[in-house]
Amino acid sequence: MNKRPSTDRVFSIFKALNGIPRPSHHEEQVADFLCQFAERLHLEYERDAANCVVIRKPATKGYEQAEPIVLLNHMDMVCVGMADPLTTPIEAYTEDGWMKARGTSLGADNGIGLSMALAVLEDPDIVHGPLEVITTTNEEDGMSGASQLKPDFLHGRKVINLDSEDYDTITTGAAGACLQFHELATTREPAPADYQWFHVRFEGGLGGHSGVDINKGRISATVCVRNLLQAIKRVYDLCISEIKVGEANASIASSADLMICVPAEAAMFVKLQETVMNKWMQETFGDNDPNMHCSIRPCKKQPTILNPEALEALLASLKATPQGMIKMSEVMENTVETSNNIGVVETRENSLFVSTHSRSFIDADLEKLADDIATVFKSNGFSSQRVMMAPAWQEDQQSAFLQLTSDTFNDVLGWRPRMVAMHFVLEAGYFVQTYPGIQIASIGPRIVEPHSTSERIELSTIDDIWKVLLELLARLATA
Repeated sequence: MNKRPSTDRVFSIFKALNGIPRPSHHEEQVADFLCQFAERLHLEYERDAANCVVIRKPATKGYEQAEPIVLLNHMDMVCVGMADPLTTPIEAYTEDGWMKARGTSLGADNGIGLSMALAVLEDPDIVHGPLEVITTTNEEDGMSGASQLKPDFLHGRKVINLDSEDYDTITTGAAGACLQFHELATTREPAPADYQWFHVRFEGGLGGHSGVDINKGRISATVCVRNLLQAIKRVYDLCISEIKVGEANASIASSADLMICVPAEAAMFVKLQETVMNKWMQETFGDNDPNMHCSIRPCKKQPTILNPEALEALLASLKATPQGMIKMSEVMENTVETSNNIGVVETRENSLFVSTHSRSFIDADLEKLADDIATVFKSNGFSSQRVMMAPAWQEDQQSAFLQLTSDTFNDVLGWRPRMVAMHFVLEAGYFVQTYPGIQIASIGPRIVEPHSTSERIELSTIDDIWKVLLELLARLATA
C-alpha cells in the first residue's frame, strides 16, 4: 500500500489556488501557476492554445513498466457572489466539519480535486506508475478546452477524474449537454415622462447546480421575473430599462434585478405584486427554497427604455422555453434524464441576452430539445448560437478498472460506493471521442450546493478520497 501523507499539503495548495482568479474564460493566471508548479518540480509539461495544461511525472522507481495513469481536473470555477470575479477574494473558513466561503462560491468544484492531483505530483514517496495530470479550461461554461484537445496531448488510457461531488459514488456516466446563447438586437427609446419607476429585486434563492439540483424543487428567478412581468403586462402598459437575472450559465438563477416603469395609475397594482409574488413563492416552493424574496421599491426615473417589441419577444421566448426537469429516466432510478435551465437573462448595450443549458442522457433527445429551444428564440427575432454540444458518456460498470476502483474503496474505507450516471456534464464524452479506448472513473469528496454561495465541502471526505486515490494509484502501478 501507498504511504498515506496527510492532506495538509492538499489544503495549502487549495488555498493558493483560491488566491488566483479563475472564472471560466479567464484561466491564464492559474495556467501560469500550473506551469510554474511543474517547473519547480522539474517535470515535463505542455500548455495548449486553450491554456489546458498537462504535467507528466515519471513512475516511482521500480514501477516504470506500469500503464500510464491520468488524473483529470478543470481549472475554472463558477464565480457566484463576486462583484468582480477577477478581483473578489474567496474567504474560506471551516465550521462544524465543513469548509465554506463567506458570501461567494468556494471553488471546491474543482479546486480540491486539482489540489489533490498537484499534491501527488509534489510528493516523491507516493507510489504510482507513469502519471499525467491534465487540467482543462472552461469546463463550467462550454467545455471548449476539452473539446479542442489534440490526440497527442494525452498518452494514458485510464483516467481518474477527481471532479465528482458525490463521495459515496463512482460516477460512471454523465448527461450530454448543449449550451446556447440567444441574442436579440435592440434599440432604446426615451422613457415616458409621467410613468412611475420601480426597482424589482428577487434574492435569497438557493440557486445551485443546473444539473444535479434541477429536480430539487428550487425556484428559478427567471420564472419569477417572467410571471411578474406577465402579470403586470396583462393589465397595464409596462416598460423595462434594465434586467439582470441569474449568476452563471450553469446555475439555477437565484437572484434578479429589474428597473421597470408603469403609468401612474398602475403604481398601486405593481406594489401589490410584491405581496402576491412572495405568497406564491412560499406556497409553491417554500418547502424546498424558503428564502427567495421579492421586493418592489420606487426608484429614480431612468433615461431610456427597451423598445416594446424587444420586451414582447423576450416574454414570448421565456414562456415557451422549458425550465427545470423535463423527463425522469425510465432505466436509471431517481435520475433526471432530460432538463433545461435558463441561466442568465440580461440587457446589454444594444441587445437582450439569454443563455440556456440543456442536458440529456439521450443524445437524440438533447439534439431535438436544443433545436426546439433555438426555434422558439429565432421565431421571436433572436439569433441563437450553440456554444457547446457535449456528448453523453457511459462506462462499462463491469470493467476491471471500475471493479478495481470499487475494491479499493471497500478495502480502504470499508464500504463499496454506488456506481451511477449523474445528471451533470463531465468532459468525459469529449475524452472518449478524442482518445479511443480510454476508460474513466470519476470520484471525489462530498461537495454540497456547487455553483452557489452555499457551496461547501465535508472535510472528512477529503481525507477519505485522498486515501482511496493513493491506494488506487499504487494498485494500478502493480496491476
